[in-house]
Amino acid sequence: MMILTRDPEELYRTMLLIRRFEETVLDNFSKGYFSGTTHTYLGQEANAAAVLAHLSPSDIVVSNHRCHGHFLAYGGDPRALFAELMGKSTGVCGGRGGSQHLHWRNFYSNGVLGGTVPLATGMALAEKLKDSGSLVVVFLGDGALGEGVVYEAFNMAALWQAPILFVVENNGIAQTTPTEIVQAGTISGRLNAFGIPSWDLDSSDVSEVEQLAQLALEELRASASPRALIIRTCRFGPHSKGDDTRPAEEVERLRQLRDPLVIHGNRLSEELRLTIQPEVESRVQNAFQQALADPYPSVTEPVLPADHRHDNL
Repeated sequence: MMILTRDPEELYRTMLLIRRFEETVLDNFSKGYFSGTTHTYLGQEANAAAVLAHLSPSDIVVSNHRCHGHFLAYGGDPRALFAELMGKSTGVCGGRGGSQHLHWRNFYSNGVLGGTVPLATGMALAEKLKDSGSLVVVFLGDGALGEGVVYEAFNMAALWQAPILFVVENNGIAQTTPTEIVQAGTISGRLNAFGIPSWDLDSSDVSEVEQLAQLALEELRASASPRALIIRTCRFGPHSKGDDTRPAEEVERLRQLRDPLVIHGNRLSEELRLTIQPEVESRVQNAFQQALADPYPSVTEPVLPADHRHDNL
């Protein structure tokens, strides 16, 4: 039996917050409320909730195009994130970054496939040279392993002994291409070729992910050298807004068998779930309505630091 080292209720709240946020985005995108594109985190909520539960305030998180779940699990404000997707002045980056490009405190994301991995590796080297004791967690999908720059970053991280955790969220499909028809060998084998120890977990259970993440991060802090966590996960939504080529019954089967909210929610009492659910749903809807009412930036308005900009949210 797994023993959670983080509050089971808080893990459930975090995952439910991500789920309701992403559902609200998809439900309202066609209404013209959001700008650009978006890539939701539906089905993968356990990864962000579990991994980011073990970070210290000085640690750095680098995310990718599918960054909403990571941002919310990091502690980001849903109103500011909604506003960023809408291009509003109250957004995380003043409405300039959109869905994929966020910066708040020690959280960074970028939509360039694989491009975040060398960025994060350089950050980890900088923390090592500063002797800060901080580490970097970078999230990447299995599709990013088709980019050569990722392997260059693995190589340099190993050579430099950079304090970085590579979290590979392997959802088995790169946009619309099944991973098994484009990827030879194993992901762990690729990392091990550079001397980077890795753990490979096939689970949507936040308790299992949480314990393995704790182990990986503790070992990383003790060794101050790179580690990798490979999580075989499931994506319930489309790659972006509506480009899911999988049969509907396949996605429904994944939802029935691998829903992290159902798996973990069954550990909580029905009374507690029925208390948490309306609280989270109200928070998300209030954040959405507030962001809708927020103003757009003027072309001459400077972009203020995020914490200052959100003082009155």
